[in-house]
Amino acid sequence: MQIILLERVEKLGQLGDVVNVKPGYARNFLLPQGKALRANKANLEKFEQERADLEKRNADERSSSEALAKNMDNLSVSLVRAASEMGQLFGSVSSRDIAEAVTEAGHAVDKRQIVMDKAIKTLGLFPIRINLHSEVAVIVTVNIARSLEEAETQAKLGHAIIASDNDFDDAPAANAQPEQATAEAETEEAEAEATEPEAASEDTADNAEETEDDEA
Repeated sequence: MQIILLERVEKLGQLGDVVNVKPGYARNFLLPQGKALRANKANLEKFEQERADLEKRNADERSSSEALAKNMDNLSVSLVRAASEMGQLFGSVSSRDIAEAVTEAGHAVDKRQIVMDKAIKTLGLFPIRINLHSEVAVIVTVNIARSLEEAETQAKLGHAIIASDNDFDDAPAANAQPEQATAEAETEEAEAEATEPEAASEDTADNAEETEDDEA
C-alpha cells in the first residue's frame, strides 16, 4: 500500500515521503495514529496545500520535545518490586509501569512512547529509550530494586544486588568449621581414653607395694 508520511517514521521515511508499506502496518498503526495518509490523488493535493503548515507544526513540536529532552537528561526512576535472592522478579515491569514512573517524576509521557522489546523480569538498572517526538528521543535509567534503599545502593554500585557465587563458595568453608571442631573433640577423647589405662596401671603398682610393706 502506498502512503504519504505526515511525520518522520524511523526506518521508513521523512515527512512528505510517499512510501510502500504492508497494508496491515498502514491500517493498524500509521493511519489510525495520524502518521500517514493513503497516497491517492485527493490526499496528495490536500497534503501539498497543507505542507507548509504541517512542516511548521512539526518544527514547533520538535523544539518542545528537545527542551523536554534536556530536562530529562540523566533522569533515573526507581521501581520497587518483590524478587528472589537471584534477582528474578515475582512479576514484571512493563512500558505502562515505566511511563507512570516517569510521569510521577514530573515528565508526562505515554506508554506508547516507551521503546521496549519485552517486559523486564529481573532486578537491575536498565537504559530505556523514550521517543518524545519522531525526531527526538531520550534515554532514562530504570532502577528496579526490592526497596528504595536498595535502589540507592544499586545506583552507586551500577548493578543489581543479588546473591553471588561467592555466597555459595563460602558455604563449604562454613560447614567445615563444625566438622573440624568435631574431629578435634574426637581426638581429645581418644587421647583421654589412652591415658586412663596408664593411670590404672600406676594405681595397681602402688597398691601392690603397699601390700608388700604390710606383710613385712
